[in-house]
Amino acid sequence: MNLSFFSLTALSFLLTLTLTGWLKTQFKTQLLDIPNDRSSHTQPTPRGGGLAFIVTFLLTITSTQFLNLPSSLPLLPLWLILTPLALIGFIDDRTNLPAAIRYLVQLATAAIALWHFGPLPLPGLPQIPILIIAIPLTLIAFTALINFYNFMDGLDGLVASLTALQLAFLALYLHQPLWWLLVAALLGFLYWNWSPAKIFMGDVGSTVLGACIAIALLNSPQPTQLWSALPIIFPLIGDAIYTLIRRSLKQENIFQAHRTHLYQRLQQSGWSHSQVAIAYLLLTTLIALLTTTLGSIGSILSLGIVIGAIALTEHHLTPSP
Repeated sequence: MNLSFFSLTALSFLLTLTLTGWLKTQFKTQLLDIPNDRSSHTQPTPRGGGLAFIVTFLLTITSTQFLNLPSSLPLLPLWLILTPLALIGFIDDRTNLPAAIRYLVQLATAAIALWHFGPLPLPGLPQIPILIIAIPLTLIAFTALINFYNFMDGLDGLVASLTALQLAFLALYLHQPLWWLLVAALLGFLYWNWSPAKIFMGDVGSTVLGACIAIALLNSPQPTQLWSALPIIFPLIGDAIYTLIRRSLKQENIFQAHRTHLYQRLQQSGWSHSQVAIAYLLLTTLIALLTTTLGSIGSILSLGIVIGAIALTEHHLTPSP
């Protein structure tokens, strides 16, 4: 990391820190999240703070072009993907848009990512089945990550801290150093978002973070690296997928708002917001270490560890008969 990039990373942190504080003041009347029976917070809190780290990231990553810094990320596709998601997320934070409109925008951005980065690599399959299977699979997976990160943004500091850790790992493991600019921005945002949160990121932040993780994975230099890096998101999406399956088996409406994610149930059982976030961070750190040291074997072990962690958490949360 040269001096120019280090300075830009520090600027990303400071700019987000300052901009988030300003947005907190601006949104305390215009974009106030009022607690209801599904909320994990008890005090009215501004939302939409994700706008700070999105604006900072796009500005700083664009400035790398003028500083002649080596780039591992294509600038135009990033703008074309992240800007519509941020706009529709910000509008949704203000007016609560219909789900169909949100998904159409997400699908359009997934198509841009597919066009630029190509479909998910499926080693071992002939070319035609790859196109038939991989193209829709990529679109579904991309939009799923966008929504899963949104679903998981329900506790102070949880998604911001987890995504910062995930992107730090992906920046190193997949040789994409420009993600450090977003990591620094998220750390600046976390000053205001860690428990007790002074501002929430809102849909404008969580959906964009899901897309950034998807872009980092699709931009992997080798297919094997993509699949071996994938477990870094298991603690977060594992909760989302498990909850989706659990609710489906109970014949609940999976599109209806709820408070039954594992992280929400842990908080309801007496854990603090910070304790839940730290537990997820520790599990993610373990996966990063296993993947870095053991490669594909570490990835397989990580899957087993996450499944075991989900089972243990469910056992802890289920009352004894």
